[in-house]
Amino acid sequence: MDVLELARWQFGITTVYHFLMVPLTIGLSVLVAGMQTAWVRTGDQRYYKMTKFWGKLLLVNFAMGVVTGIVQEFQFGMAWNAYSRFVGDVFGAPLAMEGLVAFFIESTFLGLWIFGWDRLPKKVHLACAWAFSLATAVSAYFILAANSWMQHPVGVDLVNGKPTMKSIWAVLTNSTALAAIPHTLAGAFSVAAAFLVGMAAWHLWRKRKEDDEHRAVWRSSLRLGGWVGVVAFVVLAITGDVQGKLMFQQQPMKMASAEALCHTEKPASFSIIAIGDVGKENCEDVKTFSVPALLSFLAHNDFKTEVKGVQDLVVEYQAKYGTNYPVDPALGELSGKPIDYVPNLPVTYWGFRMMIGFGAISAGMGLLALWVTRRGRIPDTKWFPRLMLLAVATPFLGNSTGWIFTEMGRQPFVVAPNPSGVDGVWMFTARAVSNLSTGEVWTSLIALTLIYAVLAGVEVFLMRKYVRGGIEGVIPPAQDGDKTGKTDSGETLAFAY
Repeated sequence: MDVLELARWQFGITTVYHFLMVPLTIGLSVLVAGMQTAWVRTGDQRYYKMTKFWGKLLLVNFAMGVVTGIVQEFQFGMAWNAYSRFVGDVFGAPLAMEGLVAFFIESTFLGLWIFGWDRLPKKVHLACAWAFSLATAVSAYFILAANSWMQHPVGVDLVNGKPTMKSIWAVLTNSTALAAIPHTLAGAFSVAAAFLVGMAAWHLWRKRKEDDEHRAVWRSSLRLGGWVGVVAFVVLAITGDVQGKLMFQQQPMKMASAEALCHTEKPASFSIIAIGDVGKENCEDVKTFSVPALLSFLAHNDFKTEVKGVQDLVVEYQAKYGTNYPVDPALGELSGKPIDYVPNLPVTYWGFRMMIGFGAISAGMGLLALWVTRRGRIPDTKWFPRLMLLAVATPFLGNSTGWIFTEMGRQPFVVAPNPSGVDGVWMFTARAVSNLSTGEVWTSLIALTLIYAVLAGVEVFLMRKYVRGGIEGVIPPAQDGDKTGKTDSGETLAFAY
């Protein structure tokens, strides 16, 4: 593999792993703040125990997310310094805003929340929970605004071949960002919801034959996760439709690749599944179970409109952006070679369907959990906890495949051109990579992958430990002669956060 391919693998591996933590942190932090709000308003010990238990798991995940996330920004300078110079004037503002929110507001109020249980008034302590939970969403907003600029550059002038920001407001209100943000947040709540359902279902089943004092905690957690997961999927479907229509306008090649639409159709059908290699020229022949005219509706809200195929779009892209890469030693083997404007069709086609499929499965599992636990029922069969635990992975996979589709579908651009934007504001991925040797990139790729593997082991170990520990693991029962103070809830303050 050459430097470009190695650098892409490195960024892909570390970013996908980091994004496993991000949606769980965002969704779970808001749900934990909601649990604490219910406790403060009602005084019900069930919500207090829910806050303690899920809050513990939130903190483990939050810490791992911070550790793995730091590498992402360093990678811009490590393997992508040409890209960093190109986007630096634009990215500086939103990334600085994200840093201020993440490392000041989130960290400050999270620290106050962790250590303030027996020191702060209830409502002040609750305000800290909402401050850091909402700050995680705001932090995501700035990151998504930067990423959306790569998908659809706005708010800049081209000065000496480099984009220079003229309006931070245009960057922050980019139509692509405004569509991506609610979609991403809904995905985060889907992840948190499945996590609640899976862990709570296991605890419910484990204590099904005992008079467990914490049964109400697990039942309420499961029901909350089920409802949140169903609502999140509805929002995902609505915002996904909005995103899709924008992509048909802004990145038509990406959406044609998502459908493996090799040739222009009017009206265009939507392929449910393909049997065969969609990467071949006869990709239309391998599709099956298509819905007539549905793709036209998804693209333009009209069942009769034309949707351009990959082959016709290649001609348009060649006319606008050239047929060959520039002759430049920095491009290595690609110098002067023809540009391939077609993304990896199997990745985009199947990634798009896996994103939708895993999301639907997650919502279906939430509905199933709500049904089998209705009216106080507790399932007495082994299949229920096993199925719910397996279902925890589905929204994680949906989020990951969605992002892989989004980034891979943009190729060969690292900054995609805006069809109606400033001329020249786009960048080929091949020109973005640093001038490094393959040995240097191999070294960092192997080192970071091994470090992340170790961190994955630590994450799983800690999560498993505290999940298995249950409520007793975060609120140990009072011992004789225990001098630990009490909260005004009456629970022992052995709060080991």
